[in-house]
Amino acid sequence: MKTIYFIRHAQSEANLKDILASRQDFPLTEKGLADAQAIAAEFAAIGKLDRIVCSPLTRAQQTAQPIAEAFGLEVETDERITEQELGVFAGMTYAELDERPDYMHDRTRRWTWVPEGGGESYEMIARRLEPFFADLADFEGGHILFVTHAVTMRMIKATLEQTLPEYPREIAKNGEIWKTQFTRLGETHTVESIFLGDAKNAVSRA
Repeated sequence: MKTIYFIRHAQSEANLKDILASRQDFPLTEKGLADAQAIAAEFAAIGKLDRIVCSPLTRAQQTAQPIAEAFGLEVETDERITEQELGVFAGMTYAELDERPDYMHDRTRRWTWVPEGGGESYEMIARRLEPFFADLADFEGGHILFVTHAVTMRMIKATLEQTLPEYPREIAKNGEIWKTQFTRLGETHTVESIFLGDAKNAVSRA
């Protein structure tokens, strides 16, 4: 059994500007950078990490770096935990999306919806996560943090809790960390939130 953590990146420029980032490579804001540093310090005081594995996108890497430094670790990259590809909708503001009837506005109906322009459905994200979870049991280290994104975390939670094709309506906050005791793919896991957004509001338990 491994103690596994998943964190959504801290506030990005896309978050600040109400942009649907998808895989476009927005950096963190000044607030996001400060929050990442604060979360790293808080986590280092109460937790233990053997490895840190990150999405390749800049906002995730910038969130991972201070945590890695706090634990004396290198940041590893895994493309399987990157964000949803949203095709033609990537980079649009939410105000622009409101005017697009071809965008799936109902969050409960995105399992098989494939965005135009090479996008991914939620089902497709879940499928790319399957080999990731299958490999996870063989990952070295008993305490591992994965730095990822809002929609991907939604599919991660549903996979761990074995609710698919149902998935959480709500998304993780920026900087929110989820924890589980991972055994293997196909078993039902309990996922708990141990940090809620800004580090100053973090719950001190890991």
